Amino acid sequence: MWIDTHCHLDAHEFGADALGIAARAEGAGVSMIVIPAVERGNFDAVARLAHTAPNASYALGIHPICVPQARDEDLVLLRAAVEAAMSDPRFVAIGEIGLDFFIPSLCEPAMREKQERFFREQLRIARDFGLPVLTHVRRSQDQVLKHLRQVTPPGGIAHAFNGSEQQANTFIKLGMHLGFGGAMTFTRALQIRRLASSLPLDRIVLETDAPDISPSWIHPARNSPEQLPAIGAALAVLRGLDTAEVSAAAWHSSAAAIPRLTALLS
Repeated sequence: MWIDTHCHLDAHEFGADALGIAARAEGAGVSMIVIPAVERGNFDAVARLAHTAPNASYALGIHPICVPQARDEDLVLLRAAVEAAMSDPRFVAIGEIGLDFFIPSLCEPAMREKQERFFREQLRIARDFGLPVLTHVRRSQDQVLKHLRQVTPPGGIAHAFNGSEQQANTFIKLGMHLGFGGAMTFTRALQIRRLASSLPLDRIVLETDAPDISPSWIHPARNSPEQLPAIGAALAVLRGLDTAEVSAAAWHSSAAAIPRLTALLS
């Protein structure tokens, strides 16, 4: 079995085929797809999709790219939505949250401050409800780590990890797991491939970030959770392991990173 720990299955790129894609992924061995929200406007959509696709679950959060349009009352709404969802077994995490200092407009001082304020408050929500976080760390690993030290949730995932070995080990020391996906399938991605091959296997989880970050064999076409088994096989080659061994390890590390998945997969 494979677990896609990060897939935006509700994205417009999938159109009306989201359920078909989830079914094909299940047929390929993907037993669970975690669908993170990105803004208050899709909280209901990810929950509905997770309840419609038998191999799906969801997270609630406000993505840093959506912070410019977000209002402070969205944080109040998020806390209320999380409280209401705690009785829903398909609700598993807070996400996607974090910081993005790659997009120039998000690097302006006022927007950096707003991003960090929204991130801190969402970390508090995760801590208060005992939930893991799915963190966006693009060009922001050190800043994300700073906030995780100050407001520490019970674990989670540094999604699409692309930092240094030192940063990776710091995330691990804070109880986090590291997400690897299509980027590590490119031979030119030397740093990512080195980390994927050398970091503790029990701290690595697999993800597609579909429809984004397509693996090398379909790039630049739309990514899909159907690709996860092949991404896992690529990790097995990097580590010199059997694919079945990597599948089992990734299953256990995903369940450790997102404990509420265990009940869905038992």
